[in-house]
Amino acid sequence: MRKIVHLSDLHFGRIDESVVGSLADAVRNLGPSLVVVSGDLTQRARAREFQEARAFLDSLPKPQVVVPGNHDVPLWDVPARFTRPLEKFRRYISDDTEPFYEDEEMAVAGVNTARSWTRKYGRVNERQVARLRERLCASGAEVFKVVVTHHPFDLPPGHDEREIVGRARMAMEALAACGTDILLAGHLHVGHTGHTAERYRISGHSALFVQAGTATSTRGRGEANSFNVIRLKRPHAQIERRVWQPETKSFRPGLAETFRRTPEGWARLTDEVAAGLTFDEEGTGLQSSVPASAADI
Repeated sequence: MRKIVHLSDLHFGRIDESVVGSLADAVRNLGPSLVVVSGDLTQRARAREFQEARAFLDSLPKPQVVVPGNHDVPLWDVPARFTRPLEKFRRYISDDTEPFYEDEEMAVAGVNTARSWTRKYGRVNERQVARLRERLCASGAEVFKVVVTHHPFDLPPGHDEREIVGRARMAMEALAACGTDILLAGHLHVGHTGHTAERYRISGHSALFVQAGTATSTRGRGEANSFNVIRLKRPHAQIERRVWQPETKSFRPGLAETFRRTPEGWARLTDEVAAGLTFDEEGTGLQSSVPASAADI
């Protein structure tokens, strides 16, 4: 079993200070196999903000996969925006803006979708997609294949279609050929889980789209601060949201959805069936009282 803690949209420079320490404690207590941060570590890409983000990342478990977001590109420093857009990200966070992590159970590839010429929106290009295919197609079918971007490949209901990362369809067709399982993103400050097959009609392929809310920003857009805990044990994936509770000053378990990989793609388990799946206390395995051939999903 693998456990990913998925954080996004930290926005140091505009954070709720009361949340940060409790968030770090919560992540450490979960004992993740991997920490993923899907962009917007800063509010205005200032050196001080990156330094604060660096200190926060240093307080979290390793390994980590961290990608930049549009807020990590300078907004007001126009020369830097177009000639050195991610200079401070590289200096303080990582020189690798498209990190890759792999072990015997999962392969996680980060992609930089931030662009200098747009203030808000993002994009992937053919070179980046070719690199993703090179990395992910090399992993076997038994390995969970995960892509991390800041800008999403899909949207919760009611959002502007322009928020979808540019050239998404081209990328999705390439990723489908590698059997990509899960797409992690941020940007919208809204937590959501969905199926890419609802938007992308690609024969024989379905991936889970997992959106993280903002972990620490004061701009919650109607939602409390939150992050995702993703547990992976083939053929199952569980997506659990941890939500900030001001009354207890802690992140508490919220909505949890469990999915099963079927020949037709990912299917959400009913609450009754999901109740038969339990993760052990050590977080090292998945026990099931549901037969492998269960069809009531």
